[in-house]
Amino acid sequence: YEDYLDSQITSTDLYYLEDIELARQLVELGLRGNGETIKREEFDQRKEAAEAARQARLNKKPKKLASQGKDVEDMPLLQALKDREEAVRNGKLTTIVFIRDHNARGQEVSGYIDYGNRLKNEHMELIFERKKRLIPKPSDLSFYNWDTQMSTSNPTPNFQVIADSEKGLLFKNKRDRKVINVDPSQKPGDNSTRTEVDTDEHMQVVIYDHVTRRRS
Repeated sequence: YEDYLDSQITSTDLYYLEDIELARQLVELGLRGNGETIKREEFDQRKEAAEAARQARLNKKPKKLASQGKDVEDMPLLQALKDREEAVRNGKLTTIVFIRDHNARGQEVSGYIDYGNRLKNEHMELIFERKKRLIPKPSDLSFYNWDTQMSTSNPTPNFQVIADSEKGLLFKNKRDRKVINVDPSQKPGDNSTRTEVDTDEHMQVVIYDHVTRRRS
């Protein structure tokens, strides 16, 4: 606290007062210094709060990755998702996964899955442990059931769905406002890449990666 008071004492104050303790008292009373001076009790409270916050940051354990320790080398899609998980979780990357396959009822379905949203809201450990399959659902970014012809689309915290009559289905990243075009005949867009995954896990798999950039 004394260091805090000293930071508001000028060399001119010391020249005329010739007493550091007197100068500190004047600062604490609000008679000298730069702006309003907080009292020792409030200073101690703020210091304790700052120290508690610092300790909380130091003691905070990093969230365990859902794919950590999972052997998926023979599963191209799961390996691709494992490779991306950390970057998606920390916000450096947003990933959309297109999957076409049959659901548990044997119906052919396809959809675009926001990988980051699934990581946040589902137990993806079951996917990496192969106890559950990654299949599009009506709650995903975009979903289509080829048997019933049911179609849905939903925004997520990462993407906005855009149905463009000329360009087809588009997804706008909510962080940097860049648009991802999933038409295979078109470029996916700025900072985006399209990767077809050769795998037997599903009928068809395509991954769209977008490196996010903050708006200036």
